[in-house]
Amino acid sequence: MTSRFARSVAAGAALAVSAGAFAACSSEPETTPDDVITIFAPENADADLDENAFTKLLEEKFDVDIQFETTTYDGTAAGEKRQISLASGDYPDAYMLIPWVDQFTNEELVKLGGQGVILPLDDLIGEDTPSITAAFEDEPDFKKGATASDGTIWGLPQWNECFHCSYGTKLWMNSAWLDTLGLEQPTTPEELRTVLEAFKTQDPNGNGKADEIPLSGDTLLPYLMNPFVYTSGLNAEGTTPVSLAASGDEVVLQPTRDEWRTAITYVTSLYEDGLIDEAAFTQNFEALAAKGNSAEGVILGSVATLHPAPFVDLNSADGRAAQYDAVPPLTGPNGSDTPWAGPSAAAGATFVITNRASEAKQQKLMQIMDFIFSTEGHLQGEFGIEGENWTAPEAGDVALDETVDPLFKVLQGPEGGNSAWGAMTQYFSDETFRGGQVVPTDIYDPAGYERRLFEATKLYEGHESDEAFPYWDVTVTGEAATELATVQTNVESFVVQAGAEFVTGVRDIESDEDWADFQQNLTDLGAERYVEIYQQAWDESK
Repeated sequence: MTSRFARSVAAGAALAVSAGAFAACSSEPETTPDDVITIFAPENADADLDENAFTKLLEEKFDVDIQFETTTYDGTAAGEKRQISLASGDYPDAYMLIPWVDQFTNEELVKLGGQGVILPLDDLIGEDTPSITAAFEDEPDFKKGATASDGTIWGLPQWNECFHCSYGTKLWMNSAWLDTLGLEQPTTPEELRTVLEAFKTQDPNGNGKADEIPLSGDTLLPYLMNPFVYTSGLNAEGTTPVSLAASGDEVVLQPTRDEWRTAITYVTSLYEDGLIDEAAFTQNFEALAAKGNSAEGVILGSVATLHPAPFVDLNSADGRAAQYDAVPPLTGPNGSDTPWAGPSAAAGATFVITNRASEAKQQKLMQIMDFIFSTEGHLQGEFGIEGENWTAPEAGDVALDETVDPLFKVLQGPEGGNSAWGAMTQYFSDETFRGGQVVPTDIYDPAGYERRLFEATKLYEGHESDEAFPYWDVTVTGEAATELATVQTNVESFVVQAGAEFVTGVRDIESDEDWADFQQNLTDLGAERYVEIYQQAWDESK
């Protein structure tokens, strides 16, 4: 959609922001009238935030005209556009983002706050924002997550106790293929190899073609490596230190360990045998979904990813989406560890107010946010219109978490609806709210999908590793934070790149020379300093 207040900015400006171009922002920015609030936000391709029903509700309820500058749900593109927006000096009154798309980091908040580009919210949160205040009181960790390393609340993160999101490294395997071949779900790395070989050679889809892809996905390495070495995840953007682990009180960079080499050797052997999708390390979700929804029939045997919806149409006419079931963590030399994503609120913020907002607009924005924090506002913001998109529970309805009382029931709603802001309003989705959703008990019915994910995640709960590094409780400040921003990105992005190179044969994992070169590359990128910064900050946090 074209923004009502589109900016004309050179694309190259985005590159300068990370190097400190925030300083170029106007110290006395012009602003729109008090009854016009401008917001930068991600927008789904099939939505129109300007004409959205929830936008209209807010405009009427708070007597404002909300105008949007939009970006996509693609994290890279969204991040670049946000940086361009800030660097332009002609930014909106507020930014309202989504954590898993692009949110402000602690370092960005402190920098932008120090420059006066964004405003502190501490004095705006209180009696006039009862829902936000109650959320902070109910979940002290939420307020902790909202407080930047300089002690200021520069913005609000989302608190989303999404149970299935907390264990993102899952494997979804085609149970229909297992039944056809008379196989059981694998429990060890070698059993997995046996199953994948059968998927490749025994024509489980029955079409007489060797078109089966035994294994694909976007979280392949974490799932396959954890039986050998704790692997928290992959993060090419370097926003989190997923390559770090804790050995007692010592911070360890996992790719420096022999166990990491052993794990990559195993994955490489699967790739060499043609058991892993050749495009697994380069494809985007659109390419993966094209395989999962192939018009030629079912060709995906298993997919390592958070949940099936991104790779297969839940409403597929042939029912293929119901064929995929979660495989529990594999057990290997390292046991059956699985990564836990950490607290429900990532440090940083998805909502901030800029210095373009007058005092009247600041008050109005906080009223809007407080409404979104309320149950009424949350339901309408995330799901849409009562009676059309959701309704109150009825007698006999069963909540997702059967230990809590049913709170609401999501309805299918009309096709092509534009009724809600969706994930942009998940500001306080605590266990009671998420668990209180009424969900059908048939987990293979698309309407019961959330229960399917809830039950699948139970297979992973309890397998958290003792080696998990609690970076979410560690705060790095000052010059060390500035240094860390660069070294963390460099190291984490290189680990992702090198891991793929080892698996695909660009680097030879069996070669001591290539392994030594990899270790030297890590050193050259500042790996030792990376560990040192986190070690010091962790020690100080205890």
